[in-house]
Amino acid sequence: MSKELSISLAPAIVPAATPATWLRTAGIVLTGSALVAVCAHIALPLYFTPVPLTLQTFAVLLLGLLLSPRMASATLATYLAEGALGLPVFAPGPALPGLAHLLGPTGGYLLACPVAAALASFLWRRSGRSYAAALFSATAGNLTILAGGTLWLVTLTHASAQQALSLVVLPFLPGDALKIAAAAAVAVGLRRLRRHAA
Repeated sequence: MSKELSISLAPAIVPAATPATWLRTAGIVLTGSALVAVCAHIALPLYFTPVPLTLQTFAVLLLGLLLSPRMASATLATYLAEGALGLPVFAPGPALPGLAHLLGPTGGYLLACPVAAALASFLWRRSGRSYAAALFSATAGNLTILAGGTLWLVTLTHASAQQALSLVVLPFLPGDALKIAAAAAVAVGLRRLRRHAA
């Protein structure tokens, strides 16, 4: 058997994750979930809808643009787990703490966050990482969050699609546009800084 053939038949050796790698990953996930929690508490209640205006969506989209799809999804799943366990990470509101908050009127938004972050990450990494691509990717992630919130509210309250849109989508579009633009700008700016520092 030739040397080349024996090498090709040898089992692939995948390096094991080191403790340093695990610590780094855990640090990123916990820092990201803390960022979402801080942004969730920057909230403005609105009298006409049970959903407050927060910076949470900005944090979710930013993490989606900064992290890999798997890391982004894991970070947001960790955030939801922290909230479900009763940690004060969700936006203040009328819902009960802990798992009950996930079953309240904002549950659809929250449960859509891991998917939205992963989607934004996936799209941006396959589209050249320009500012326009970041805008497109963040918009797709934001629409995922809005869709989750709308479907959840329709299911929870049996409201019509038109009522749900007027309560949990249309009032937030101007603010969401600003958050999308800001998340894209920060992500592109940080990427350029890393490239210049390398």
